[in-house]
Amino acid sequence: MGESLQAAVEQALRGVRDPATGRDVMAAGMVQGLTVRDGLVHFALEVPRERAREMEPLRDAAEKAVAALRGVLSVTCVLTAHRAEMGPRPGGAGRAGPAPHAHPHAHGGGGPKAAGGQGPMLLPGVKHIVAVASGKGGVGKSTTAVNLAVALAAQGLRVGLLDADIYGPSLPQMLGAREKPDVRDKTILPIRRWGLLAMSIGFLVDADTAMIWRGPMVMGALEQMMGQVAWGDLDIMVVDMPPGTGDAQLTMSQRVPLAGAVIVSTPQDVALIDARRGVKMFEKVNVPVLGLIENMSFFCCPNCGHRSDIFGHGGARAEAERMGVEFLGELPLKLAIRELADAGSPIVAERPESEEAAAYRAIAARLWDKLQGVPAKAGPRIVIE
Repeated sequence: MGESLQAAVEQALRGVRDPATGRDVMAAGMVQGLTVRDGLVHFALEVPRERAREMEPLRDAAEKAVAALRGVLSVTCVLTAHRAEMGPRPGGAGRAGPAPHAHPHAHGGGGPKAAGGQGPMLLPGVKHIVAVASGKGGVGKSTTAVNLAVALAAQGLRVGLLDADIYGPSLPQMLGAREKPDVRDKTILPIRRWGLLAMSIGFLVDADTAMIWRGPMVMGALEQMMGQVAWGDLDIMVVDMPPGTGDAQLTMSQRVPLAGAVIVSTPQDVALIDARRGVKMFEKVNVPVLGLIENMSFFCCPNCGHRSDIFGHGGARAEAERMGVEFLGELPLKLAIRELADAGSPIVAERPESEEAAAYRAIAARLWDKLQGVPAKAGPRIVIE
C-alpha cells in the first residue's frame, strides 16, 4: 500500500505545473524530501529565492492534488527557496549555498497571526504552552517532561504532551504506547495515556525509521502535529523539545504562543554552559524562561542508598541565581526512574508514594502556580536521601 500510494502521490504531482515554465513540479526537480507513511504525506517544493513570494498558489495546488488521493489522511507541503545561480567569483566559481527561506504552512485555528506572516497561531484552545528544553542531549529532559506532564494531569488539569523531537522521538517508549493514532475527518486523534493526551512523530512512523529530513520538513511535521491533531481545550501543554537551538525551537516560538520554557540541566559545568545557551536562545525569541531544573542532581545507590554527587551538586541552582531565573528544584539519578521510563510507566504514575514522584509533583505544582502568577513560597524543599 505504501509503495502504491507513493507512486500515486508522484503521479498527482506530475499534474501540477509551474505556470511560469509550464513544467510539472516532478520533472522540474522541485519536489524534495517526499515521504509517504501511513497516509501522512510530507514534501517540500524548492523554488528560486526571488520567486518565493509568488509560489504560494503552486504550493497550495500541489497540496490539494495530493490531498484528493484515496488513502491520503493529511498533507504537509512547504516552500523552501534557494539562491539563484551566481557567476564566477574571484578565486573560483560556484553557487551560493542554500538559503533557508522557508514558508511553513499548516492548517490551524484562528487567533493572532504568527511571526513572519505565517498564518494564525496554532493551538488556540490551549491556555498555557510550556517548552521543556535543554542545551544538550543526555540530561534526562524527556523523562522530566513526561513525569511533569503526568504530575500536572494528576492535579486534575487537562494536559497535552507533544514530542517535538522529530529526529529522536521518545514518547512512545516512555508512555508505553505503540498504537497508531486514529484519524477522524482527516484529523489525527492524540493518544490517551496516564491521564493526558499525547502526540509524537513516533506514533506515526515505524520505530526503526531513520528521520532524514531537511529543516523545512521538520517544521512542517511539527506544524502538522499542532494544527492537524484534535487537541481540544487544554489547561496546559508540555512540549518535549529536542536538544539544542535549531529549527524546532524556532518553529515553536513563531507558531504557538509559548507561555514559557523550562530548562533542564545536570550539575556539571559543561551541561550548565549549554543550559545557559538555551536560556539565551529563548530570551532572543521573547519567550520567558520559567525556571531551571537540576536533573541527576545526585546518585543514590540502589543497594545501600548511599548518596554520591557524581556530577557535582547545586550547579543549576547557582546558575539560576546568576541569571536571575527561578530554580524549580532538583531530581535524583535513581535506578527506578530510568527503569520505569524504559518500561513505559512514568514513576509519578507507577509509584506515586515515592519520594521521587513527590519531587516531580512539587516542581509541577510550582510550575502551574507560576503560570497563574502565584509568587514563590519560602520554605523547605523536598529532600530525597
